[in-house]
Amino acid sequence: MKALVLVDIQNDFLPGGALAVARGDEVITLANKLQNAFPLVVATQDWHPANHKSFAANHPGKGPFDQIELRGLKQTLWPMHCVQNTPGAEFAATLDQQRFLKVFRKGTDPEIDSYSGFFDNDHRKSTGLGAFLKEQQVTEVFIAGLATDYCVRFSALDAQALGFKTIVVRDACRGVNLNPDDSDRAIQEMERAGITITSSAAILAP
Repeated sequence: MKALVLVDIQNDFLPGGALAVARGDEVITLANKLQNAFPLVVATQDWHPANHKSFAANHPGKGPFDQIELRGLKQTLWPMHCVQNTPGAEFAATLDQQRFLKVFRKGTDPEIDSYSGFFDNDHRKSTGLGAFLKEQQVTEVFIAGLATDYCVRFSALDAQALGFKTIVVRDACRGVNLNPDDSDRAIQEMERAGITITSSAAILAP
């Protein structure tokens, strides 16, 4: 069975949000259309406590996008975003949530970041998404959302490593692009890992 995983389509990642992804709002219409092509739809949701150590505000003297080491891992420091129970953490208002079978929250441990919808960044703890998809007899995972070079990329790599046939819907994703070519490099990395890159048109074609 095929499943659509919508990654972090939340207010703080949209234009005007705390960690806005350029043109991030453009994925919403496609995400809504794509849902109708799949028997199973789930979503991931960044859900950080305010004291999360990936936030620059929690490191005096540091600023957004500075680099530190956190629990032995290289960590980019971010503006505070998707803080639990704040409007910024909510899904985009125009995102159709009616077909979400389940929502998997990530980034809840203040000590470690979680880009992937499946695991934290050190693979110490699972969100339960992989086990859930296998319970539902899913074999193919299609991924869309935000952002190409971070949460989409790491979610796709983990899905592939877990044995799912993994497909990323490129035009239904947008990237942070701290460096101008970050999204392109992420796509190349995913392709090298055996992940298929497709378009919404190919999925929605009659």
